[in-house]
Amino acid sequence: SETSILDPMEGITYRGRTLVECNEQLPKAAGGKVGLPEASFWLLLTNEIPTDAEVKALQEELHKRSTIPDHVYKMIDDLPRNVHPMTQLSMGLLALQPDSQFGNAYREGTMKKTDYWKFALEDALTLVAQMPLLTARIFRNVFFDGKHIPSDPSLDWAGNYAHMLGVNDTEAFKEVTRLYLMLHADHEGGNVSAHTTHLVGSALSDPYYSYAAGVCGLAGPLHGLANQECLRWLKETKKNLGGKEPTVEMLTQYAKDTLAQGKVIPGFGHGVLRKTDPRYTIQRDFAAENFPDDPLFKLANVCFQAIPPVLQATGKVKNPWPNVDALSGTCMQHYGLNQEDYYTVVFAVSRSLGCMANLVWSRMMGLPIERPKSMDLEALEKAAKGK
Repeated sequence: SETSILDPMEGITYRGRTLVECNEQLPKAAGGKVGLPEASFWLLLTNEIPTDAEVKALQEELHKRSTIPDHVYKMIDDLPRNVHPMTQLSMGLLALQPDSQFGNAYREGTMKKTDYWKFALEDALTLVAQMPLLTARIFRNVFFDGKHIPSDPSLDWAGNYAHMLGVNDTEAFKEVTRLYLMLHADHEGGNVSAHTTHLVGSALSDPYYSYAAGVCGLAGPLHGLANQECLRWLKETKKNLGGKEPTVEMLTQYAKDTLAQGKVIPGFGHGVLRKTDPRYTIQRDFAAENFPDDPLFKLANVCFQAIPPVLQATGKVKNPWPNVDALSGTCMQHYGLNQEDYYTVVFAVSRSLGCMANLVWSRMMGLPIERPKSMDLEALEKAAKGK
């Protein structure tokens, strides 16, 4: 991964900068405290922190590129409301594919290998620009009976997305949307959505084909659904407490009982990290400043104190600390975005930044088609036995 690396102790770094550093250094919306996600896109692409003027120019460029063809809107509008939002998103991306500059130039035979990255960049910018409009359209169709809110070109990329969702018109909701999209923008190249996008792109499939495939991977329960599962667990826990104010002692016993029943406590642990996820900490600080008395946030705070020691005591958990999913859904629902089936779509809007930046660099470096070696069961058995 050229754009980000996951360190077990520092967490994800964008071009060598921790997320705390990114949040501090990246340009912000007027009066805001959160690093803009489109500024992180600039950083991932260029390895440079953009100036305020450069971010403004990027925002204007993204607005110019954001138009969705009428036939794509019509296709999305005609889908039954029970089609999952992630299915609609993958279909929408494929419907946008005919306008791919990379795909059309390759078919016409006019593109040199040394120019692959330039056409990939053109598509990457346009796809990122279109994501908020496409996904907001899906949201308003499914959950608000097709009553849409027009795009506002005066707003930043993430602020406009929050505006078009229409669940909360406050600046605070725009800020939490900016924060979510910045924190989830990239997570090196090994996760399912990033690796799938890279794999499909390695066949010189254009960015629309590639990210549509990545979105299908993100839709899997083991990848993109974790934040809504954590929110559901918190809600269920709150209900089971019967209105009692949560305490560390109470949640310690609850966690022990949960594990004794053979159940998993979502939102804790990570395949690589060996400390509390910095993305969790940044969200926790935001919540503590903006909605400290939210009942689910207060419960999540007690879980932060109670659950890690219980997991540590089992001797089976390498990382008992909370990850980003432990709070993402809580932050969304506080501002009225409580449509849990849509949460993975918000994730996809964010992850488009990292996947597209990586795809541009893959074409720039001329990386070959990816073809892992296959092994049959006999070979795997021999390898396991050390023969």
